[in-house]
Parts: sequence; structure tokens; C-alpha cells
Amino acid sequence: MTLDEHLAEFTGTEPDEALELLMDLARSLPPLSPDRAVLGHPPACRIQECQTSVYLWVDVRDGRVFLEAAIPEQSPTVRGFVAMLVDGLAGATPADVDRLPDNLLVPLGLQETLGMTRQRGFQGIVRKIKRDVRAAAKDLA
Repeated sequence: MTLDEHLAEFTGTEPDEALELLMDLARSLPPLSPDRAVLGHPPACRIQECQTSVYLWVDVRDGRVFLEAAIPEQSPTVRGFVAMLVDGLAGATPADVDRLPDNLLVPLGLQETLGMTRQRGFQGIVRKIKRDVRAAAKDLA
């Protein structure tokens, strides 16, 4: 499912329904690949803006974006948000990622519901993805 398709599911939902959708998505976050799982969680992959321990790996292979993440199961809202990005951006181009809005809480309908700390965390996740994709694309050029 593309990110646009995921976001369309949130259109017109009430905030409590949107949170439920994210919690449902949390169960779909794939485990880390075996190669990454044995390496542990490097500090460079940690999203500093998040109170939750969110570790995110951003890869660009053959001009396509792929994400992996490790997030505690006790944080279903953050897991759901990242699961949506992992699935929705799989195979996207760097240009697709560059067009992402910095604040995805607006299309999710959660900008008024989540506190400022969580909003900063979600925005930090999007910024890391965009920053790492730009760096990888530049390295490939």
C-alpha cells in the first residue's frame, strides 16, 4: 500500500478513530532484518526527538527507498505511525520522499489531539527519513 493510500484511510476520521487506525498498523511493523537485528541499535539510528526509543534505518537501493525500524510494542501509536511509513514508502523514489509534508499529523487528523512532545517526535521521524534519503541520493550521484 502506498503512503497516499494509507493517508486516504484517515480522511474524514475522528481523532479517536485515527488513533485506533495507527494502533492497528502497529501490529504490522515488520521485525528488523536478521543482519540489522544482530547489530543492535546504533545511536545514529535513534530519533532524538522521540521520548520513545525509536530506531530507524533508511536505505536507498537502486534508486528506491526502504525503511526498517525498531520500536517497543508498548508504544503502539508511534509504532503505527512508523509502520505506515515503512510500508507506504517501500520502493518510493527519493523525489517522492522529498515531497512528503514535514507534518504528517495534519493529513492524519491528529495535529490537535497529540501533545507537542509527540508531535515533535513524529516530525523528527519524517525529518530523519528525508535527511537520510537526501544524503544517500547525493552519495549515489
